[in-house]
Amino acid sequence: MKQDILFISDLHLSLDKPAITRRFLAFLQGRARQAKALYILGDLFDAWVGDDDYTPPNKRIRTALRQLTQTGTQVFLQQGNRDFLLGGRFCQETGISLLADEVVIDLFGTPTLLMHGDLLCTDDLPYQAFRVKAHTQEWQQNILSKPLLVRLLAARWYRLRSFFHKRKTQQDIMDANPDTVRRTLQRHGVARLIHGHTHRPAVHDFDIDGQPAQRFVLAAWHTQAGEALCWSGGNYKIEII
Repeated sequence: MKQDILFISDLHLSLDKPAITRRFLAFLQGRARQAKALYILGDLFDAWVGDDDYTPPNKRIRTALRQLTQTGTQVFLQQGNRDFLLGGRFCQETGISLLADEVVIDLFGTPTLLMHGDLLCTDDLPYQAFRVKAHTQEWQQNILSKPLLVRLLAARWYRLRSFFHKRKTQQDIMDANPDTVRRTLQRHGVARLIHGHTHRPAVHDFDIDGQPAQRFVLAAWHTQAGEALCWSGGNYKIEII
């Protein structure tokens, strides 16, 4: 019987990263099929311009996800800062379930908050301002109304702009703000958080009002390897993919 719960994030799949795509497809066809559930906590794709985009490697990824869900493994997906336009059509075609930006699950008896992580980086004011605008229905409808080619070109421009933004921004500003982390956990009434986004994998132990708390930061996948956080019962381990 399948028992393991797997968590991954920040694969940033794209045509120009074939090694990561191959590793992810092998993961879906192998290790993931042994799990009860797979949670993908954002930025599965380096850019997502709409559910009507079937350019490589999107079609292969859809097929592999559909094949995985048909084996009985549940797959849950949160939108990231790169693929927040993922929608209902993608979920219907793959059999996955789309999660809200902040969701609490029962992880083997412990309430656990799942997030992509970008909402925790409150010191990065320009990004947070863009995020507010980009998550409005008006902005998204305007983008999705454009021809696919125009959207693909615009995505390349946004990725380039993001690259230069990161180069000129202090790294600490783009990390999770500790006070925001505490307030978010307090708001949800939980003491465990799992997220990605920052590309700084670690397990952070800290206190909230004198009570122990933990924050698990998932690793981004690279050409050399990927990582998955695996929970089984009350224990966890980091698996190299």
